[in-house]
Amino acid sequence: MVRRVSTTFASPFTATGPPPPRRRTRVLALPEARWALVATVAFLAGLGFDLGGAPSPMYGILYAVAYVAGGWEPALEGLRALREKTLDVDLLMIVAALGAAAIGQVLDGALLIVIFATSGALEALATARTADSVRGLLDLAPDTATRLTGHGEETVPAAELAVGDLLLVRPGERIGADGRVVDGVSEADQATITGEPLPVVKRPGDDVFAGTLNGTGALRVRVGRDPADSVIARIVTLVEDASRTKAPTQLFIEKIEQRYAVGIVAATLAVFAVPLAFGESLTDALLRAMTFMIVASPCAVVLATMPPLLSAIATAGRHGVLVKSAVAMERLGEIDTAALDKTGTLTEGTPEVTDVSPLPGSGLDADALLALAAAAEHPSEHPLARAVVGAARTRGLRIAPATGFAATPGRGVSAVVEGCVVEVGRVEAGGAGDAADRMRLVDGMQDAADRRSVVAHGMQDAVDRPSPAGGRRNPARSDPGFHPHPHPHPHPHPHPSAGTTVLVTRDSTPVGTLTLTDRLRPAAPAATAALAALTGTTPVLLTGDNAHAAARVAEATGITDVRAELFPQDKVNAVRDLQLAGRKVLFVGDGVNDAPALAAAHSGLAMGRAGSDLALETADAVVVRDDLTAVPAVVRLSRTARRLVLQNLVIAGTFITVLVLWDLVGHLPLPLGVAGHEGSTVLVGLNGLRLLRERAWQG
Repeated sequence: MVRRVSTTFASPFTATGPPPPRRRTRVLALPEARWALVATVAFLAGLGFDLGGAPSPMYGILYAVAYVAGGWEPALEGLRALREKTLDVDLLMIVAALGAAAIGQVLDGALLIVIFATSGALEALATARTADSVRGLLDLAPDTATRLTGHGEETVPAAELAVGDLLLVRPGERIGADGRVVDGVSEADQATITGEPLPVVKRPGDDVFAGTLNGTGALRVRVGRDPADSVIARIVTLVEDASRTKAPTQLFIEKIEQRYAVGIVAATLAVFAVPLAFGESLTDALLRAMTFMIVASPCAVVLATMPPLLSAIATAGRHGVLVKSAVAMERLGEIDTAALDKTGTLTEGTPEVTDVSPLPGSGLDADALLALAAAAEHPSEHPLARAVVGAARTRGLRIAPATGFAATPGRGVSAVVEGCVVEVGRVEAGGAGDAADRMRLVDGMQDAADRRSVVAHGMQDAVDRPSPAGGRRNPARSDPGFHPHPHPHPHPHPHPSAGTTVLVTRDSTPVGTLTLTDRLRPAAPAATAALAALTGTTPVLLTGDNAHAAARVAEATGITDVRAELFPQDKVNAVRDLQLAGRKVLFVGDGVNDAPALAAAHSGLAMGRAGSDLALETADAVVVRDDLTAVPAVVRLSRTARRLVLQNLVIAGTFITVLVLWDLVGHLPLPLGVAGHEGSTVLVGLNGLRLLRERAWQG
């Protein structure tokens, strides 16, 4: 049978609304289960009186209760469908039960209703448990939060928090909203959101998520996202939206379902009329026809597709991958080629110091040079400045106080450190005639597109970080550190593949260089290898960055097909060329410049932590915590779901074929036919729910 079970989740973000539902749905909380229980109790009581020789009115009333309790809802749904000129297969079950009662087989008809109702209750429970696995995240969000105001602190409902509110999160409390730490140091258990097994240290500037558990320190958190837009809420919303979609296989099944149902009615009439014409008794002919209509109904076939796909969506959501629809989940398993962006995808998009080179005669060793540069850069907010300061702190170096800090656009930063004027700026790469090459050396980690337009800062793709109007980032919005140095002193010219090189001078004399590169994600080599194993082909690297930087990342990840210095349209053309060659491409990216390729690919997957809004909207799925190993994992999960769909179709088809042939060629008892039909439906539903287990994600 096929029951219409709602998969819509009530929003917990209205102050006056009901509290979040229980994480695990109780069986009797479902109306389908309650009606099935009433029908079963009435049937068993009636059966006892029937077998005990009680008067027929006594057990007849109990059988009638079983008919009504177990059959009223599908009968009503079937009649509503008829008014819309649609034949509901559930209605066929009710007609079969009433037909059995009409020829005196009241016990068999009541048994059909009871099994029918019990099957529906099991399906409703399975669907509810699928929803529970994701909706349970809502229970983690606290009901209240401590908000700090100018008059002290107040306890307010978490749903009433607004962007900009300052929260106090005490040790052991759950964080009330997505935001950023402004004061305090602690650790947060983020396993429920990001899947990270160990608590993560949180310092000022770090992001925190609603529902995660604060550790031993107190934090002050500035709310950065409306509660309705928190990570938890987005997971539930996306899964809710996904539950409303239908995979192509399901759409095809539903397309032929009506014709199949009409065919069953016609065949049932034939199964009744032909034996009757050849002398079979009315009762036997009608009983055979009713049994045929039951076992030929496509309930298990209709249920074969959605449980595996919805279970896969729920499991992926628990592990930080938000798949937006059943269609997207099914398509993920079809890909045979992966195309990957570089900056922000294979790399973290943030710089780190990879080389410290004092110049001969400077009198400095590597630590002293790094400490000197960090002292000058300490007041700067620029990403490269933070990387230099962070490297010095990692080494435990003393950062001397600086005075007279100045940052000049297009030139560099300078400050007075221990009586000396220290300047830090980009290494110039030649004469004034080759500005493009100089820019490529300065911003070796940026996309070529950015270097062809305006001076931009940081390690991000040029068009990954759009302005509000959708254009490229305005360089005036960033700190102007690390730009062409004003002094034409001789200095090394490192190869562009080494990253961004900055020159440090002391009292106008060069004393050394620092090289910063975009950090490769630790999981990148393993993820690319896993994708290659899944698809049978090595992933393709599509990037707007220069060829040297792309080659460095490709070498580290084992990628052999590298296409660099691509504009957004070039990435689209590369994806389309692969698909014209017969490939089904999965594109993984994060920026605005990746959005066209995400849309053009057979399946698009966006990195969610720093991904642009356009990329997140365009992609079919989002990796919430930027864990690259989740990419091959969700592809593998999708393929498992597709295999289970195929298994379910084979199971359903086998049961229908065997039972129909048994009824036509031999004599299939009605109770056995009912048990086989409903049993196959339940088996198919439970088979799909296997993907809710943890082992399904691990592969």
